[in-house]
Amino acid sequence: MRVGLLPAGIAVALAPAFAFAQDSGKDATTLDKIEVTGSRIRSSDIETQQPVISLSRADIQRQGFTSVADIVQNISAAGSPAISRADALSSGEETGGQYVDLRNLGPERTLVLIDGKRMGITSGGYSDLASIPTSIVERVEVLTDGASAIYGSDAIAGVINIITRKNFEGAEASAYLGQYGQGDGTKQVYNFLLGSAGDRSAVALGVEYSKEEPVLAKDRAFSASGMGPSHPVPDVYQGRYRANGWSATTQKGRLIDGDAVSWTVNPDGDPRNFADFHVTDPLNDYANTNQQMFVQTGLERTSLFANGRFDLTDSVHFKADALYTHRETLQQIAGYPFQSAAYGTPLAADSYFNPIGEEADFLRRTWEVPRQTLSELTTFRFTGGFEGSFDIADKPWDWDVGYLYNQNKGVKTGTGNLFLPRVADAVGPSFLGSDGVVHCGTPGAVIDGCIPWNPLAAYGMSAPGSLSSDAALRDYLFPTSHGTSDTDTTVYSANLSGVLATLPAGDLSLATGFEHRRERALYSPDAMDQSGLTTDLAGASTSGSYSLDEVYLEFLVPVLSDLPGAKELTFDVAGRYSDYSTFGDTVNGKFGLKWKPTDDLLVRGTYATGFRAPTVSDLYGGTSDTFDNLTDPCDSSFGSAKSNADVAARCAADGIPSTFRQEASGGVPATGPGTQTNYTYLSGSNPNLMPETSQSYTFGVVWSPSFVEGLNMSLDWWKIRIDDVIAAETVTSILNQCYVLGIDASCDRFERAGGTSKNVLKRYQVIDATRTLINGGYQETAGYDFAVSYRLPETSFGQFKIDWKSTYVDYLEYKRDNEAVTPVEQLNGWADDDGANFRLRSNLGLAWTYGDWSANWNMRYYSGVKEACAYDESCDEPDFVSPYTRALEVRNVGSNTFHDMQVAYRMPWNATVAVGANNVFDHEGPIMYSKPDSSFVYNGGFDIGRFWYLKYQQSF
Repeated sequence: MRVGLLPAGIAVALAPAFAFAQDSGKDATTLDKIEVTGSRIRSSDIETQQPVISLSRADIQRQGFTSVADIVQNISAAGSPAISRADALSSGEETGGQYVDLRNLGPERTLVLIDGKRMGITSGGYSDLASIPTSIVERVEVLTDGASAIYGSDAIAGVINIITRKNFEGAEASAYLGQYGQGDGTKQVYNFLLGSAGDRSAVALGVEYSKEEPVLAKDRAFSASGMGPSHPVPDVYQGRYRANGWSATTQKGRLIDGDAVSWTVNPDGDPRNFADFHVTDPLNDYANTNQQMFVQTGLERTSLFANGRFDLTDSVHFKADALYTHRETLQQIAGYPFQSAAYGTPLAADSYFNPIGEEADFLRRTWEVPRQTLSELTTFRFTGGFEGSFDIADKPWDWDVGYLYNQNKGVKTGTGNLFLPRVADAVGPSFLGSDGVVHCGTPGAVIDGCIPWNPLAAYGMSAPGSLSSDAALRDYLFPTSHGTSDTDTTVYSANLSGVLATLPAGDLSLATGFEHRRERALYSPDAMDQSGLTTDLAGASTSGSYSLDEVYLEFLVPVLSDLPGAKELTFDVAGRYSDYSTFGDTVNGKFGLKWKPTDDLLVRGTYATGFRAPTVSDLYGGTSDTFDNLTDPCDSSFGSAKSNADVAARCAADGIPSTFRQEASGGVPATGPGTQTNYTYLSGSNPNLMPETSQSYTFGVVWSPSFVEGLNMSLDWWKIRIDDVIAAETVTSILNQCYVLGIDASCDRFERAGGTSKNVLKRYQVIDATRTLINGGYQETAGYDFAVSYRLPETSFGQFKIDWKSTYVDYLEYKRDNEAVTPVEQLNGWADDDGANFRLRSNLGLAWTYGDWSANWNMRYYSGVKEACAYDESCDEPDFVSPYTRALEVRNVGSNTFHDMQVAYRMPWNATVAVGANNVFDHEGPIMYSKPDSSFVYNGGFDIGRFWYLKYQQSF
């Protein structure tokens, strides 16, 4: 059986009768001279100076989660998901994948390896764990420490190493089927593995297919409306209208007359007869866009994989593996909120459908054609090379040379956006011809191919020019877009490790190697989108590449052994030199200590420097439009000006009245912080970026008392600081720098509208801003990891095991730039639209085995957080003041615990059946108006219902 690693690095034998465990001799691995994540030196001693969390195959099988990303996301050291499957409004190259963020420092700062070799990345540096089939995984090792000296760039927050199954003999097939208690989100996984292992060779082939159906937001109470079940519809509070997340751009259509008055056609009215219109009523005429959105994206994946080993001689071997994965992810959001004024396409005065006979702007949500994005990613990965061993003066040495190629090719197919030139023609002049058909243009000057559109015909109306009744009109206005991406990673490597000499305390070991790597990336939005001809966000292509050469050296130095107070004292010292084609060179190092004063106690610690090189997207990404989610500090309802006199004074100095309200999408007042703007801003890359640099520290103890067999405990302190952070500034941060922090230079980085618009709401809005990437400021975080594992003595009624892992974050700081006047922000314990930063995450697992039976119960705990208030009546701390520049009304969100269970039975015919449920008690997390990692007032990392599943595995 596989021997697992606790977070402390202690070997603990896993129960052989746990669900889906294999027969002895099948799928077995050995601990003789293995390479543990975090070191290049092979050793039979798996107790390291660094904390490593290991999830064995049995651990994975005991869970009801079928994605590698979901499994790793549930460890306590993981932060909020970078792009959750509830983030329906996310866009760009990375959307559709699943990415893990260790320590809440960003997924681009977590290095992902497959069998110790780099995984492919997007142009932004993200590694998609959704492309890895779980059936190929032998174990997952997570190093929660910086490791740039060992692995190079990106290993700042930690390393995730996916170890695949090898030397498999026989055949194995399994099936998984599950769905939520609401009867949706059906998930099915099927896989088959065939292998043969002999004295001189081993080959394994496998295939896996998985499909997860999407879940509609309307089918969950927390997401059925914009601001949750406590505010399901627009209302009036203390004399003020509140949209409560409903959109002012409605499927009923709105006509804006010359006096800026909004009109909506009556139900069953004639959209060509102005007498059938009424002044738009926000309480009845707005749109609940959540009704068309997915709260969980659909996912489908097909994978083929193979690996082989061939012994050319007794000491020289050839190894190779290949992986092909095709992954499809489907997103859906509500039909486009078209506003004619934004695109210069008013309803023409001589349009057949104009009820007032003068040019007029209109707003119409195209409810008939929800926006969908199908993200397809095809991954091809091949690694191959030779490895061997030899002796020098009776000292063993190992070597390998290898090649890696990883290509990710993506296609994004979008529907639901409008083609603007056709819209202009369709709402331009039109007339009723003698044939009884409405034509675009004027008599004698008909626009060929054009189909006229009546944007005032409400959803469901059967009338000329109606989107609902005219399929040809929908085809005419809504083109299909295709964006493409192509990234590849190429690596040539050579490594050597062995024993230099035998010292009194043990072997002095060395590992050294060379690596040449090339990263190339291309991301090209659809040509129509690039040219700004559709309502999709405009963006330019990203294209570029870089290469680097690296050499590393690592020593394992035994100092003392088998002495009183020093059963072992070992130092691990490593250094890495990296030479990049983009910015030059860098040197990073690591020093590790392992000290065992007694056989029962291990003391360990590391100090390491690290770096993250700018990605292709950071350096060469094209400028793109964004509809930012922002919080205007001058807003009188939830902005800092409401409770901070200095901010109010700075806003007033800009001429902004004390009654100012931020405008949300659809031209209505924003209902809370972090609301999507009604205006597009620009974001772009920076070719002059330099790498981030980091320092990381760990210090911990591991106690395995000999008088309590099977008990292991560990406590590790850690600290990570990143300088020269590569950061995409948000419009909110630019506004805060100006008004909250009083940095005058930042006040020139955005533009506000004047104060003369007929529409009072549009006065003083932030209508233009440009955000670029910068090297500036720092991030720093520190905390503690605590783990307890106890296998109780076997009894007549079975054996029990307890496994408890917790991560406590002491602080998580962010300084946005290098200006002396910019204070430090404390993010720990806070939630905003970037994510939820939990102070404490804890997982407790209870396992039981008895003969052919096994069962386990797991609990996932998340501590409470604070968020900015969206509603006065929900504020717990209206006068909250923080020493870290936060002075705002605060709402406290309580802690949450999710429970999972599984029961399994091993059948006499070498099969295993398991039934289980994730979120057994159907716990629903609290409403979170800050929308962390989500497009809904809910945490994107929380369960969305009770999920039942059944698994069957057959071994041959």
